[in-house]
Amino acid sequence: MVPCSHRSLGIEMVPTSFTAIICFCSLVQSIAFLKSTYGADDSLFNNQTIAIGQTLVSENLVFELGFFRPGKSPNVFLGIWYKAVPDTVVWVANRNNPITDSQGVVFAVAGNGTLLISRDESVIWSANPSTAASRPVVRLLETGNLVVVDEATEEGYYLWQSFDFPTDTWLSGMKMVDDLDAGVSTNLTSWRNWDDPSPGDFMMKIENHGMGEMVIYRGTRKRARTGKWNGLYLNGIPRFRSNVPGAELIYKEGRFISILFPYQSSIIMRATLDVSGSIYHYITKPGTNKLKPVYPFPRDICDEYGYCGPNAICAVDKAQRCECFKGFSPKFRKEWELRDWSNGCGRVRALNCESGDDFVEVRGVKYPDMLRYWLNTSMSLEQCKAECLKNCNCTASAQPYISNGGRGCLMWFGDLLDTREVSAADSLQNIYIRVPLSELDFNSNLETKKATTNLILISIATGVLVSSFINGGFLLLTRWKQQALKRKKNEDIELPLIKMAAILEATNNFSEDNVIGVGGFGPVYKGNLAPGEEVAIKRLSKTSQQGLEEFKNEVIFIAKLQHRNLVRLLGCCIEVDEMMLIYEYLQNKSLDNFVFDQDRRTLLTWPKRFDIIMGIAKGMLYLHHDSRVKIIHRDLKASNILLDATLNPKISDFGLARTFEEDQCLSRTKRVVGTFGYMAPEYAFHGKFSVKSDIYSLGVVLLEIISGKKINGFQHNDHCHTLLDHAWLLWKEKRIMEMMDECLKETCVESQVKRCIHVGLLCVQNLAEDRPIMPSVVLMLATDGAILPEPNEPGYYIGGSYIPPPSWKPPTIKSESGTLTITDLEAR
Repeated sequence: MVPCSHRSLGIEMVPTSFTAIICFCSLVQSIAFLKSTYGADDSLFNNQTIAIGQTLVSENLVFELGFFRPGKSPNVFLGIWYKAVPDTVVWVANRNNPITDSQGVVFAVAGNGTLLISRDESVIWSANPSTAASRPVVRLLETGNLVVVDEATEEGYYLWQSFDFPTDTWLSGMKMVDDLDAGVSTNLTSWRNWDDPSPGDFMMKIENHGMGEMVIYRGTRKRARTGKWNGLYLNGIPRFRSNVPGAELIYKEGRFISILFPYQSSIIMRATLDVSGSIYHYITKPGTNKLKPVYPFPRDICDEYGYCGPNAICAVDKAQRCECFKGFSPKFRKEWELRDWSNGCGRVRALNCESGDDFVEVRGVKYPDMLRYWLNTSMSLEQCKAECLKNCNCTASAQPYISNGGRGCLMWFGDLLDTREVSAADSLQNIYIRVPLSELDFNSNLETKKATTNLILISIATGVLVSSFINGGFLLLTRWKQQALKRKKNEDIELPLIKMAAILEATNNFSEDNVIGVGGFGPVYKGNLAPGEEVAIKRLSKTSQQGLEEFKNEVIFIAKLQHRNLVRLLGCCIEVDEMMLIYEYLQNKSLDNFVFDQDRRTLLTWPKRFDIIMGIAKGMLYLHHDSRVKIIHRDLKASNILLDATLNPKISDFGLARTFEEDQCLSRTKRVVGTFGYMAPEYAFHGKFSVKSDIYSLGVVLLEIISGKKINGFQHNDHCHTLLDHAWLLWKEKRIMEMMDECLKETCVESQVKRCIHVGLLCVQNLAEDRPIMPSVVLMLATDGAILPEPNEPGYYIGGSYIPPPSWKPPTIKSESGTLTITDLEAR
C-alpha cells in the first residue's frame, strides 16, 4: 500500500512514528474505500457498483439513490428519493424496464460514462452521455440531480444529468424546456398507479401554440392549461408570476422557452404530477420528514379544460359555475338547468357585418384557448377591435400582453373554449366578445321587460299570500312576509302548491295506518297522490319545536337542489293552520333502520355500504361546492339518510340548513340545533358552524356505517369510551379492522374498510382546520392506494391519555368548486 500524505487529509498531526502515520493513513483509505464500495458517499466511479441495499447519499443528506420497490409491487427500480422521506420518490431510471428478478442486479458507470443497470452481462437499462468520458464519475448532487462528469474536464460541465429526463417530479434547479431551435423538450409524466412508476396517463409540458403556456394532457386530450403567458404571468393562474422569488423564465421570439426555480439550500421545493393528473406543489425545510403541499393545479373545477363548453365562462365564486357570454344562450336548455354545461352556448343571433356589430367587455379572465386565432404583437387595443370588425369570422379580441400598459392584438375565430374568471380587479386582462348591435338592443329591452314582469309577479304573489294569511289568520306566515320585506329579498320558490283535499285523500285523512315515521318536524305519512305515484308527506306537528323557519328552509333549499343523492321535494301545502312538505317516497326508509338493526344489517354487504358511503359523500360535495347555493346541512346523521328501492342513499331533512356565501368560511349562532354526538365541538360548545361542521358529522356517519354501532349509545365490554374514542384507540394500537361490523367479514375489502375508517378519523378531528374539505374526502375515499395524512385525536375525546392538539396545523389543499384534491396528502 502506498503511504498517503497527511497534508492531503487537511489534518494537523503531532510528530509521531512513521509506522503510526502509515497505520492512520491506511485506516483512512480503508474507510474511504468502504464508503465508496457500500454507497455511503455521493459519488460512484467506474470501478464500483451499487447493489440492492446500497445507496448514494447527496452531500447535504437530503437525497438518496438506490434500488427500491414501490408500494406493494414485487418489481425493483433504481430511483432517487428524499432520505428523510423514503416513500417520496422523485426520479426513476428504469421506469419502462422493471426488474422482476433482483438477484445479482447492480448499477454502474462504464469507462466511457454510460450508466448501466445490469445483471451478469445482460443490460437492463442504460443512458449514454453526450460525449464519451475518459475518467467518468457519477454524482448525486444536493439538488437531487444525478450527473455524469469527467474528472479530466473543467468542473460544472455535465455529460449527462437526470434533470434532462424527469419522470413525474419537478425539483428546484430543474428546468422545464420547450426549445425547438435546440431540439430540447422536457415534460413530466405521471406514474401508472401508486405501485407502478411506468409512464401513466397524464403528461405536463410547455406548449407554444400561438402563445406559451403549460398544459396537462390525458393521452391526447387536454385536461387543464395554465393560460397563456401575458408578459407578467401565465394568465390563468395569476399567483404563478415571474416575480416569485428566484424564478427564472425565458421567453423569446413569441415562445415560452423555459422556466426554472433555482436551488436554494434553505428550502426544498418540488412539484409532482400524480396519478390523478393533478400537479401538487410542496415546500419544506431540509431535514424535516413532511413535505407540505402549497397549492394544486387544477385548483378547482373551472381549471378543468372546457368545463363549461364553448362560448361560456366559468366562475368559482358564483352559485352557478357556468354562464353564457352575453349574446349567447345554452345550446340545450334542459341539460343546462340540470347543471350539465358540457355542450356550452350558441349565439342567439348570428353576426352580421352589414348591420353592424359591437363588443361586450368581460373583465379579468383567462383567455380562451387559441384554437383558431390571429396574433399581432404591436397593435393597440382599438386597432385590434377595428381589425376584428373588418373580418366577419372574428368572434372576439383582446390584448395578449398586459405588461407596460398593454400591447398587441389577439383575435379568435369560431367558438371560445375554456374561459374562466380569474380576477375582475385585473383591468388589463379583459376579452371583448363580438355581438350584433341588434342583440345588444334586444338584451337591453329584454332586461327592462324582465324587471317589469318580475315586479308584477311579485305584486301578485304578495297579494295572494296576504289574502291567504288574512283569511287563515296565520300570523306566523305574516311574520315570514314581514321579515322578507325587511330584508328586501324575494325568494323565487319554484314548487307546486298541493291542495289540502288532495293530501287528505292521499293519506286517508291522516290515518295512523299510513304513518311511516316521526321526526322533529312531525309525523311522516305515506300517500298516493295519483295511481302509482307514492309520496311521503311530512306534516308539521303543533307540538313540534320546529316551525316556520325550518319549514321555510326545506322549501327554499330543496326546491333549488338537483342531485341523485338528495331527496326530491315534490311540493308543499299551506292551508289554514297546516304546513306540509311532499317528498318522493323511498321504500327502504332511513339508513339507521338497516345499520343498527341486528337482522337487517346483514342486507348491507360491504360493497353496498361502500356505495352508500360514496353516495353520501357525493351528495355533500354537491351541497358544499357544486350547488347553486353553498349549503351547510347542520343535521347530517344516519336517520336523515334515506334509501331508495336499490338502497341508493339520499340526504334529507334540510330544516336546519344554512346558506353560505362562496367566500364565507365561518358563521356563528346563539341557537345551537342538531343532534348531540353528530355536532362538531366548535358548534356544540361555541355555536360556530362551517363546512367543517358537516365534515365532522359525515365522519361520525362513516364510522357508524362501518362499525354498525350508533354514536349515541355505544358500549364496549372493555372500556366506557365513546365510539370515536374506541376508533381512535384501535387506530393507535394498529387494530383498526376490529372496528368493522362482524357481519362484513365475508364481503369486506380490507383496503377499502381501512381507508374509510382512516377518512372517518380525519373528518372527526378536534380542530376544524385539521379536517379535510369535501373534494378531498371524495378523492380519498375513491382512490385506492392513496397515501393519507395521519389523523389527530377526535373531538369529544375523553380517554385517559388525552394530549392537546399540537400548535402546528396541517395545510389544506383548497377545492373551491370540485376539482377533487387531498388535504395534506403525502406523496409516494
